[in-house]
Formats: sequence, C-alpha cells, structure tokens
Amino acid sequence: MFQPVRGTHDLYGEECQKHLAIIETMRKIAHLYGYQEIITPVFEFSGVFHRLGETSDVVSKETYTFKDRGGDELTLRPECTAPVVRAAISNGLAQQLPLKFFYAGPMFRYDRPQKGRFRQFDQAGVELCGVSEPQGDVEVIALAAHIMDVSGLSDRVTLEMNTLGDAESRYAYRDALVTYFSRYASSLSKESLERLEKNPLRILDSKDAREQEMIDEAPVLTDFLSDSSKNHFDKVLEGLNILEIPYQINRKLVRGLDYYCHTAFEFISTELGAQGAVLAGGRYDGLFKVMGGPDVPGVGWAAGVQRLMLLSDPPLARQKVVAFAPMGEKAEQCALSLSQDLRKQGVAVDLGFSGNISKRLKRAHKIGAQWAVIVGDDELREGNALVRDLTSGEQTKVPFPHLVPYLSSKKVES
Repeated sequence: MFQPVRGTHDLYGEECQKHLAIIETMRKIAHLYGYQEIITPVFEFSGVFHRLGETSDVVSKETYTFKDRGGDELTLRPECTAPVVRAAISNGLAQQLPLKFFYAGPMFRYDRPQKGRFRQFDQAGVELCGVSEPQGDVEVIALAAHIMDVSGLSDRVTLEMNTLGDAESRYAYRDALVTYFSRYASSLSKESLERLEKNPLRILDSKDAREQEMIDEAPVLTDFLSDSSKNHFDKVLEGLNILEIPYQINRKLVRGLDYYCHTAFEFISTELGAQGAVLAGGRYDGLFKVMGGPDVPGVGWAAGVQRLMLLSDPPLARQKVVAFAPMGEKAEQCALSLSQDLRKQGVAVDLGFSGNISKRLKRAHKIGAQWAVIVGDDELREGNALVRDLTSGEQTKVPFPHLVPYLSSKKVES
C-alpha cells in the first residue's frame, strides 16, 4: 500500500482550509503595500541556485537536483528569492523598477523532517527590487509585522535584527573570524572547519553545543562596520521605532545564503522548539549582478506556512451550503436543475446522490450545510420545496420558481 514520501504530507479538510486562509491573509496584506503576485516554476536550471552560495547548507546538502531526459541539470526550488530575481532578469522587468512581488507556493529541501519542517513545504514571501534606501527594509519588515498582528501572533513572536554590513565590512570581519577560529581549529566540528575555509560567518550559526562558548567570545561584526553600513542599519532601526515595531538586536543572526548583505531579520517563536524562525529575510544587493543581470538592490523575506499553521488559528469563512434531499426519480431531476441554478448564483450545493431522507439529512449536517431542500412526490404535486433550516429545525414551504432567490438572499451566520 502506497504511503506519502517521508517529509511530505497531504492537506485536506479544515487543515487545508487553514493553510489557504493563512496564505490569503498574507496575500491581502501584501496587496495593501502594493505587492503584486508572481508565480515562478517549481524547478529551475541548477545554476540559479548552485552558483549562489555553495557554502550554505541549503545549496550544498539539501537541494533536490536531477538531470532531465534532455540532459539538463535541474533543481527543485529550495527557496524563491533566486527564482524571482531570475524571472525579473529573463523577462526584462529590471527596466521597470521598483519591482514589488508577493509569492506563495511549495519549496523542496532534503532535510531531516521535524516539527513544522517538511521536505516539501510551503513559503509565502515578498521581494522588493530596485530600492537601496533603508526605507525599503523598513517597508518589508512593517509588512511582515502587519501580518503577525492580523494573525494574532504579535505577542508570540519576537523580531530579531542584525546587520551583515556591506562587502567592505564583511571582508574585514571575515579575516578577523578566520584568525580567531583558527586558534580553535582542533576543537571545531568537521562542518565548522569546512565553513572556516569557505565562509567563516556561517560558523556563527552553528548549533553545536561545544562551539557555543567560543562563538560567544568571537569578534562581532559591529566592530568592523563601515560608516555607510552603520548609517543604513541606524536608519532601519529608526524607521521601526517610528512605526512602534518592537525588536531585539541579535549579533549572531546570519543568513544561510551567501548573497545577503546589510539588514538581516527574523520573527522568532519559542513555541516551535529548535526551529523557531517563523519568518526570515534580509537585503541581497548583489544577487541580480551575480545572476548576470544589472546591478539592482533587493530586500525581502519568506515565511513558513506550516510553521504559521502551528501557531495561528485563522477564522475559516463559512460558505453558504444547501443540501438537496430529493425522493424519487422526478424529484432527482428537479433537484438537478435547481441545484445548477443555485450554483450560478454563488450558492454551494450538495446533491448527496443516494440514500433515504434520514441518510441525506445526516450527510447535510456532516458537511456543514445550513439548509436542506426536501423534494418528494407531495412537494412536486404542490409545486413547493420544503426548506429546512438545519440550525433551528424550522421548515418553510417555498414555491419552486422562488427557491433560487429565496436561498440566494439568505445570510450565513458566523
């Protein structure tokens, strides 16, 4: 018997409704800030990802990469920033700056499945391209904070902020980290030794308990920031203060991909265990150029939909649902015609297909229908349908010609 692949899961029923409700809330708020939706393919040429940060865990260990029948090497997208930038370049959109995109969809990473973390998972996020000013950072963070507020999570998450500085700052900091961690080379894990050679900033993200003490004593980036980097970060924090968005500074906060610079931020929850990041993002001013496009700055974030599902309980809109309970062949034909007329007026209808009156009414309650329309020989002879309110039990005779407008005008109680 087939089972879902490890690290994947099926969504249906209320869980599926909750999933869609979270994405729709994020979509609506993104639109308030002028972000328009973009949908990119779920797979790209591998170079879109593999040339961007070979030292990151996502690229070096977690991508699903394969060759298609034509011999092209493709990768299922592990994140969506690079595909959005690729789309902007390949479609010539970089001539229409600034670009403001919202996206939502499945991502793929071969990682150990754990709470709120699957191998196929969903992210929703925004990308703001063509704005180098700190106000761009403030806007995308404000958008994220707005989503947290509307989702009822403001008191359950903490915004952590850091700056990665510009290229000049990071080069100086990199040299200082190499000098520092080289003294502890014999105590570093194999993974951190690899990072020491390729990208020592990634050591700061180590979860190895033995390395925490040396990380605590490591040089801090703020001591190596250029004046322009300091000014950029100060302006971002100033904007958050004006908007009264609370935050904490976390000097250990780094990004897993190598093209990030300046502002890095995460909304963290303590309710999800070790993987506490609900939403994370930052600035990536060099990404367009690395991908062969013009020198366009960018900033954005992505949120894990499954993690938001663990924290939030969005209200599910009640749809107007009518269940028909026809008895007999002629009643079935009448119900078929009336149900289609109702659907064209935006009313959801369940026909039930078979069963006696008792079974059909039980099904009506099960699917959450608000009204049942009973049609039998007596109703056909009289020219009336019997409409039962499934909440109060009250029954009303409604002439067939008036049934559609009668049910279309009914309000659904929340």
